[in-house]
Amino acid sequence: MSNIGTVEDFNVGNLSRDYVNEQQGSEHMAVVTEDMAPGDRIPIHRHPHADELIFIQSGTGRVTLGDKVQEARAGAVVFIPHDTWIGMENIGKEPLTHIDVWSAPGYQEYMRAISVPKGEPIIPLSKAEVTELRKKYSHYGIYQ
Repeated sequence: MSNIGTVEDFNVGNLSRDYVNEQQGSEHMAVVTEDMAPGDRIPIHRHPHADELIFIQSGTGRVTLGDKVQEARAGAVVFIPHDTWIGMENIGKEPLTHIDVWSAPGYQEYMRAISVPKGEPIIPLSKAEVTELRKKYSHYGIYQ
């Protein structure tokens, strides 16, 4: 696990770059980019205290938003009101790249905790480690 500062390259928790957050003085938003390999998925979760925007830059994803499931391609924008269930899977053959914006910082800390710096070996977390991290950051994201 790694908790490296802002604007670092990460790999695994799909976090590529952590651009804007509270460490840079933002009290009201966080912005990251994610690169998802084919077959990668973001488990269904919700953000109790933040709205979210996902800007699909490339690739094709299957997005679960509340009780609806749709495909999203490059150019799509997904709005997720706070406390709404959201999940996404890369169903294409190419990487799925997207920019995520939250109306409150915090969730990117969880993403950073499950990621490793780019170029470092990926060591999968145990179920117990993931459970503990989700509990630690449950104020920012709750998983099904």
